[in-house]
Amino acid sequence: MGASTSKVSCDAPPPLPAPGTTLEIPDMELSSSPPPPPAEGSPESPPPAEPSSTPSPEAITNPGPYEAATMPSKRITSVDTFSGFKCDIQKQLSPYMVAIHSFHLGTSLPNGQNKNYMFITQVADEEGLFMANFDPIGKSINGRIHRALLGGLAMGKIQCAVSGGEEGGQGDQLLAEVDFGGMTWSGNLKYGSMGGGLVYGMNYYQSITKNLALGGEGMYIAANGNMLSSYTCKYECEAPAAEDASGTKTLEKPSSWFCAQLNPAQGMLNLGYKRVVTPNRVTLGADLSMTPDLQSTVTLGAEFNLSRSRFACAVDGEGKIQSNLETALGMAPGSPKLNFSAEVDYQKDSMVFGYGLNIG
Repeated sequence: MGASTSKVSCDAPPPLPAPGTTLEIPDMELSSSPPPPPAEGSPESPPPAEPSSTPSPEAITNPGPYEAATMPSKRITSVDTFSGFKCDIQKQLSPYMVAIHSFHLGTSLPNGQNKNYMFITQVADEEGLFMANFDPIGKSINGRIHRALLGGLAMGKIQCAVSGGEEGGQGDQLLAEVDFGGMTWSGNLKYGSMGGGLVYGMNYYQSITKNLALGGEGMYIAANGNMLSSYTCKYECEAPAAEDASGTKTLEKPSSWFCAQLNPAQGMLNLGYKRVVTPNRVTLGADLSMTPDLQSTVTLGAEFNLSRSRFACAVDGEGKIQSNLETALGMAPGSPKLNFSAEVDYQKDSMVFGYGLNIG
């Protein structure tokens, strides 16, 4: 069964990892009188440059969190597929709080049953958010807290998972993180407990130029005594200037993106590529994973965004095809959305279909 994600969900804390300010410019009083004329015989001085609040296109910016370095291609090649029927009912209780009821009926659900229900709630404001996910059938509670620290210079995160039933608390997890960074770099520190042992980790991500970024991550898992590490290189190509509906030329997002990530512990090299063919319309992606024994897996994906619908599809080297179609049932914002999902694996002679409804 392919990866399944809810429209609005609270993800559980990740399992054991695989190897792998705006500046306020004070107002300046400008004189309304014209400058004096240049002296005769002297070269005319160029007029002073007008102040601008937009950054220079040549400026080096923050590369974002290290964990999201490979997401541009993964988002295209990892299609959300599921079996059976899904229904997410969302209710806005206040400007800051939302509650979601998620129902899922099928024959091959991740929990081994043919039905599942989750209650999800989220409270968010300018300083952060609180999220909780309660699964009465699986007897588990997952929570997440994000809060700004040091006046917004850092972000603190706490993730926890408590499970019951047959596991008897063996899958309980608690992880605390601190995200921080500067104009051209970002970093993260981790500390917590996973699998019955402590976890220590950190990563660093640095923009070298406006197109190139390099970073690395290290983590120690006390439960199995493993020291994991990964190294990432990302390169972005600028998109050509384009015109919007009003005819004004705008600079779109990077038209192509490439990322390479090395996990020395497993000896695995992951390569990702994304190409924006038509901004906000057609996007292509590819992922390639290689190991020292010359085994490799490749996945190709495409995403098409129309005025009221989105279609995504992916196919891997083993012949598995995944597709997902999402369409809005109305023109007004917040209209219900209908979702159709399909997965066909020719090598395993398996076919999975599903449809869903999102009301909110």
